[in-house]
Amino acid sequence: MTVTKWPGWPELPFRVVLAALALACPAAAQDVLTGPARVIDGDTVEIQGQRIRLHGIDAPETAQACTDGAGRSYRCGEVATKALSALIGRGPVACRVLERGRYGRQIAICYRNRVDLNGSMVAAGHAFAYRQYGTAYVGYEKAARARRLGVWQGRFEAPWDWRRAKGAGTSRAPAPRQGSDCAIKGNVSASGERIHHLPGQALYDRTRISEGKGERWFCSEAEARAAGWRRSRR
Repeated sequence: MTVTKWPGWPELPFRVVLAALALACPAAAQDVLTGPARVIDGDTVEIQGQRIRLHGIDAPETAQACTDGAGRSYRCGEVATKALSALIGRGPVACRVLERGRYGRQIAICYRNRVDLNGSMVAAGHAFAYRQYGTAYVGYEKAARARRLGVWQGRFEAPWDWRRAKGAGTSRAPAPRQGSDCAIKGNVSASGERIHHLPGQALYDRTRISEGKGERWFCSEAEARAAGWRRSRR
């Protein structure tokens, strides 16, 4: 039986945890997503087809480079993604959803057993406390900085500054490789509607994908529909 451990709670079967949440708040049980997690990047996962942004933290972008203590450049965004994957492993993740973001993503604090994944990423120096959205992890960041862990071992650009320098419309996802079958564009409209565009459709070439807005590439229409995107009518 899967056991979920919340910080400060005794070990309980997950169904018991959900029952307790439901008694405390009737809507709470609907605000917990649990299951295997697919890591998108250092601060984003996907559970049950739902894209989840880790609350209160910001990790280096996938294409972002930093400099280590010896002055050598390395892909700190990729390191952050791998670090989150290592924390999660193959076990189930439970995410307590706090709100839905402007781009349709769930904003949540996620746990693997007793481990607060959000805080662990900051504590290891693989992500920053995102002060714009909360100060819960500022202490974790100060400790990582003092110990020169992760990005703090060398030089870096804060991810929010890196994104601003690259332009608000810069895609966080690489363009599909030539000859790739993953060429379907999953766009999020200004109203938050998720629409996918097929090669050859009228708006396909004009559509730009930015994962910072929750957008993504798909390899098939079935995959796009399963994730909640509808086909463009044009």
